[in-house]
Amino acid sequence: MRVTLRVIAGPQTGRVFTFDQHETFMIGRSEDSHFCLPQDRYFSRHHCILEIAPPQCFLRDLGSTNGTFVNGIRVESVYLKSGDRIQGGETVLEVEVSADPNAYPSSPLSPAGATTPSLITVTCLNCGLPSEAEVSRPDARMTFLCDECREKLKQNPQPIPNYQMIRMLGQGGMGSVMLARHITDGRAVAIKTLLPEVAVSEQSLKRFMREIEVAASLRHPHIVSYIEHGTHNGTVYLVTEFVSGQDASKLAKDRGGRLPYPEVVKIIEQTLSALDFAHSQGFVHRDIKEQNILVSGKYPGYVSKLTDFGLAKSYKQTGMSGVTMVGDVAGTIAYMPPEQVRDFKEVQPPSDIYATGMTAYSLLTGAHALDISPRAGIAETVKAIFEKPIIPIGQRNLDVPLRVASVIETAIAKQVELRWRSAGEMRDALLRAMT
Repeated sequence: MRVTLRVIAGPQTGRVFTFDQHETFMIGRSEDSHFCLPQDRYFSRHHCILEIAPPQCFLRDLGSTNGTFVNGIRVESVYLKSGDRIQGGETVLEVEVSADPNAYPSSPLSPAGATTPSLITVTCLNCGLPSEAEVSRPDARMTFLCDECREKLKQNPQPIPNYQMIRMLGQGGMGSVMLARHITDGRAVAIKTLLPEVAVSEQSLKRFMREIEVAASLRHPHIVSYIEHGTHNGTVYLVTEFVSGQDASKLAKDRGGRLPYPEVVKIIEQTLSALDFAHSQGFVHRDIKEQNILVSGKYPGYVSKLTDFGLAKSYKQTGMSGVTMVGDVAGTIAYMPPEQVRDFKEVQPPSDIYATGMTAYSLLTGAHALDISPRAGIAETVKAIFEKPIIPIGQRNLDVPLRVASVIETAIAKQVELRWRSAGEMRDALLRAMT
């Protein structure tokens, strides 16, 4: 599937933007916008952002002064469909959703060169409820779970063959994590079940499994090890080693919301060790936050391990996530650097360094580095990522030595070139700051 934006009015009439996988697209006067309109006084610096996961296309206004209009109506957020027109000032973009004629071989049901999406009926694998989905060809085979069953399965995950489910460890946007025991050898494991948010093709599921297989090759003392993965009744599952203890977020919460700086340094330097290794192997995590750092043992004997390596990328780019900027809670987006918000697809190691810095800041202060409210929505958060400076650590925690704070604040510079050049370099600086 493909989404195309055509500029049909305004000074840049004729420009065309095409998307065939999960991406973001920002419009505004700022030079870092994908569609930059520097001379149009009706546009704000960061006016609106589109998240595109073909065939879905979602638009969110970023608190612009003069508003974003879709088909003549001012909107804050809206799902877009083929034929919709987005307007700000004199500029108008038209949305087109089409099938990619090269995505599948031609067949009697899908003539060569066909570009009109097919609307097919899909049934929920769990309850059989029918729904409709846009696909590139009418004979496409799709995996689908309805909203109600997806929520039920998050609360009560299905048993996975060869494992005895023991108890729930946690829930997230993608699914649930269970403590389980292998029936044959009794080994304790963690099983993450992933539930597609939208109807997903068999090709996409196979691609997702291939990408997870590649990420599973990472072996490091501070990276959670994969054991196996597969699908069962429409649910993707990943079996990993079980790390006793808790994630860094819960660890801080149990201590009043933040941790003493020596403990944070211990956790973060181990995380950076894992990242330095992974980056050297060509892997980027993309979703570093306290919840994805598992900590076992007691300080100073903490052992920290990064989990979910590459999972966010695979989940999004294979189309399992649908669009993610729909909800009012900013969540993980608050930890993303400007370049990752601009481009979900091409994320590089400096983004992981930024997210690690944001994680360290939160563990040290119990607050977010940007001046945003705890209940900030997506629009406020995205605008702050681009436009608001960070609040120095010293203003929120006087116990953190200046040298340690400086290392963390360098990591969360908005400009890539001002951050540490590598995770290894940041780790060395952090350890030096402690001596």
